[in-house]
Amino acid sequence: MIDIHSHILPGVDDGAQTLEDSIRMAEEAVKEGITHLYATPHHRNGRYENEKSLILKQVDELNRELFEREIPLHILPGQEIRLYKELIEDLDQGLLLPLHNKVNYFLIEFPFSHVPNDTADIFYELNLRNYHPIIVHPERNSEIMEKPDLLYNFISNGALTQVTASSINGNFGKKIMNFSHDLIRSNLAHFIASDAHNTSSRGFHLIQAIETIQKQYGIDTRYYLQENAELVLKGESILIEPPSHIKRKKFLGIF
Repeated sequence: MIDIHSHILPGVDDGAQTLEDSIRMAEEAVKEGITHLYATPHHRNGRYENEKSLILKQVDELNRELFEREIPLHILPGQEIRLYKELIEDLDQGLLLPLHNKVNYFLIEFPFSHVPNDTADIFYELNLRNYHPIIVHPERNSEIMEKPDLLYNFISNGALTQVTASSINGNFGKKIMNFSHDLIRSNLAHFIASDAHNTSSRGFHLIQAIETIQKQYGIDTRYYLQENAELVLKGESILIEPPSHIKRKKFLGIF
C-alpha cells in the first residue's frame, strides 16, 4: 500500500520530533501494510518552510536508517504546500518538490477556514505547466464544507483531492466524517492518505478507513482509491471519475 501524505521526517514540522519518533512511525506504517510512504512536511504554512534541498537530504538519511534497522519501508520526498501567491514563481525557479517528476503531482493545502481567492488562477497556471494539484483534507475546510461546489469546480477543471483516513473514521468528529463520505459518494475524492504525524493522536489508521470504504461503497471504490496512489508512485495519470454535486442538506424543511 502507498501512503502519499505523512509527516515522518524528524524535527522539521509538527510531525515526528526525533529520529526515534520517525522509526516508531515507520514501524507502525509497516504494520498497516504500507510499503511506500511519502514524507510531505509543511511548506510555507506560516510556521515551516522545508525547502526542497533539505527534504531530499533528510529523506535519504531516513531511508538509510530504515535499511540499517531492516524496516521494510521506503520513504519518498514531497511537500505539503500551503497555497501562496508566489507559488508559481517558486515553481518556475525549481524550488518546489512534486511527488513525481514524470507526472507532476503537488499536495496543496488550504487554510482550514477558507479557500484563497486566487486558487483558481494558481491552479490554471499549474495545469498550463502540466502540474496536477492534489487538494489535501478538503473535508476539514470550513468554506468547502459550506460551499462544496467550490471543490466540484476545482475538480471539473483538473484538480484532485485527498481525504484523510482519520476523517473517514470519525477521529475529527461526526460532521467531518459525514462530509468525507459525501465526497466519496460524489466522486470528489481521489486518494485516501494518513496525514500521519505520530503514533498516538495522529496515527495512520488507513486499514480501518479502507475497510470502511469497502464495506459501504464496495471493493471497486476501495481499489480505485488505492490504485490512484500506485499510479502516482509510477508517474502515471489517474482516471478521474465524473464528479457530481453534493446536495445541500435540508434544515427544518428548507434548503
